[in-house]
Amino acid sequence: MAKATKKQALGRGLSALLKETPNINSALDNNADKVVGSIIEIELDLIEVNPYQPRTYFDEEALRELAGSIKELGVIQPITVRKLEGNQFQLVSGERRFRASKLIGNKTVPAYIRIANDQEMLEMALVENIQRKNLDPIEVALSYQRLIDEIALTQEELSTRVGKKRSTVTNYLRLLKLDPILQTGMRDGFISMGHGRAMINVDNTEDQLAIYEKILRDKLSVRQTEELVKTLKTGKIAKPKKKSTPAFIKNSNQEISDFFGQKVTINVANNGKGKITIPFHSEEDFNRIKNLLK
Repeated sequence: MAKATKKQALGRGLSALLKETPNINSALDNNADKVVGSIIEIELDLIEVNPYQPRTYFDEEALRELAGSIKELGVIQPITVRKLEGNQFQLVSGERRFRASKLIGNKTVPAYIRIANDQEMLEMALVENIQRKNLDPIEVALSYQRLIDEIALTQEELSTRVGKKRSTVTNYLRLLKLDPILQTGMRDGFISMGHGRAMINVDNTEDQLAIYEKILRDKLSVRQTEELVKTLKTGKIAKPKKKSTPAFIKNSNQEISDFFGQKVTINVANNGKGKITIPFHSEEDFNRIKNLLK
C-alpha cells in the first residue's frame, strides 16, 4: 500500500511546473523536455475523454474490479494523455483506469504526457486499442479499416504499425466482407474467427446465412465448416424451410413498422407464440421508441 502511494506521488513537482507554464503545446516549447514523456500526477477534472476512442463498451463488473484494485494498490500503469491548450489534457489510452479512478473518488491520476495532432491522436488510440487481448475479431478488423481509411495507410504500413504479419491483417479485413449477421455472430461469440474465415469465399449471402444457421444448429467445428463450404462447389447447402407467415402477421407488419418508424421483425412459432423485434440505431433512437411505448 505504501509503495503504491509513493509511486503515485512521483511527478508532483512536474505537475507544478506544468501549471506554471500551461502553454507547452509543442516539443520545441520551453520546459517541454521536462514534461513530455514524464509521469505526472494530473487532476482527473482536467482530462477529457478521447473522442477517437474506438471502444464504446466498458464492462461494468470488470470496471468495478479494477476500481477495487486501484483503491488497494494505486494505478500501477499510468494512463497516457495528450497536451491541449492551457492546462487541459485529452485521454489517449487507459480509459478503463481513468474511469475506475473516478469511480472510487480519486482526484488525480498518474499520466504520461504526449503532444500529438488529431491524426496522430487517432492513430495512437487505434493502435493501443488493437493491442488489447480481449477484442473480438470484428472490433480488430474495424480498427484496421479505420487506420487504412483515416490515416491513409497501406496494408503493408499497417502491418508494421501494429506489429502483425500482413497476412494476419488481410485475414481480419476480409471478415468485413461477410454478411452483417455473421459479423454480429462473431462479436457475440456465437462463432469464432475461424468459422468466419471459412465462409469468406462464399459469395452468396443466402448460402452464408444457411451455413451460419447450420453451424449454430449442429454446433459445427471450424474444420466441419470448412468441409461444408467445400460442398458448395458440387451442390447447394440445404436451407431451412421457410415457415409460412400467418395472415394476421402479414397484415400488421407494415402497420407496426410505420408506427415505430423502423422495419420491425415479427417471428412466430408453430404454436402461435412469437416475438416482435424493434431495432434502434442510437441512444436518441432508443429513447424515441421508448416514448412511443408510454
